Amino acid sequence: MIRIGLLSDTHGFLDPQVFTHFRECDEIWHAGDIGDAQVADSLENFKPLRAVYGNIDDLTLRARYPEHQRFVCEGLSVWITHIGGAPPNYNPQVRKILLAQPPDIFICGHSHILRVKRDASLNQMLYLNPGAAGNHGFHLVKTFLRFTLQAGKIENLEAIELGKRGQV
Repeated sequence: MIRIGLLSDTHGFLDPQVFTHFRECDEIWHAGDIGDAQVADSLENFKPLRAVYGNIDDLTLRARYPEHQRFVCEGLSVWITHIGGAPPNYNPQVRKILLAQPPDIFICGHSHILRVKRDASLNQMLYLNPGAAGNHGFHLVKTFLRFTLQAGKIENLEAIELGKRGQV
């Protein structure tokens, strides 16, 4: 069993509440637009971090993290990328790969819209977008996800709101 804290689109701001909400997590996953190496450093110093870079991330973060991460965790294949689209309107490059090799869980950010959905057209693949946890963007409320992976299943999936954008 592994407990995951999933966030995206911090854009250089890391709400201190993240540490409270992720205290019981084993790993943190960041779906891009980290925005500042200090955000990544803080997360890495707190828990093991799996991250991808996003479209606003500089060369330092792009050298540090890949554009895509594919791995298996607790018997589930996972793909994390930043710009993936959403069911059924995936990014064209992503769509080709999803059709050829759909993961069990597809995670992306970019839209700043929290969304959790099963895609029946892709073997019931679970689509996760944690929304935006930072202060920059058009979202009104900072959000992220927390869940458990165990023996090929996702359990205890929670959407968490951190309050209005711009508030600490």
